[in-house]
Amino acid sequence: MGLLDVLFGRSKPVRPDLDRLFALPSAAITLQAAAGLVPTGAGSVCFASIEGGAFTRIRQEVGALLGADSGRGGGTVEFSQDDYGYSWLLSRRAPDELPSLVNDLHAVNATLRDSGFGPQLLCSLVAFRASGRQPLALVYLYKRGTFYPFAPLPGGKRDNPLELQVRAALQDDLNIEPDLSRWFPLWGAPGL
Repeated sequence: MGLLDVLFGRSKPVRPDLDRLFALPSAAITLQAAAGLVPTGAGSVCFASIEGGAFTRIRQEVGALLGADSGRGGGTVEFSQDDYGYSWLLSRRAPDELPSLVNDLHAVNATLRDSGFGPQLLCSLVAFRASGRQPLALVYLYKRGTFYPFAPLPGGKRDNPLELQVRAALQDDLNIEPDLSRWFPLWGAPGL
């Protein structure tokens, strides 16, 4: 960081640490004890769209990588594009296979990064649910190196008390994003 960066208040962005995703299985235990939330088995990776042949190649690589898992079964990896033009990969596992789901998400992220598309990575999320409640996602922001909870409610609202409860419960397990204005809503995210 240079002198002009200091004078103008710019900070060096946090380098994404994809290995932070591996903290999710232990955080899930805390989350279940604190709020009764358990993994649903769904997780997504969001990235800025990659054009043309590069996207086709990445899609084939990821499909082959995740499809090589003989215990996966059919139809559990899906690609989609949202209304804003972002691409999503949704991976589904059995709810008790959170470590395998995290491995899937990490593999997708690493494949994108290693193929030169690291700057296009936006976030990953893992979905949780409690009996009789709306889902909650733990979202990892690549450019910040932090997690935050997102609890959508019907009608385009959020369950803010639940999000704050989850933040308090997981502050020792995950690097929680301190700036609440960066807790972006992910309406309609695959897996939620």
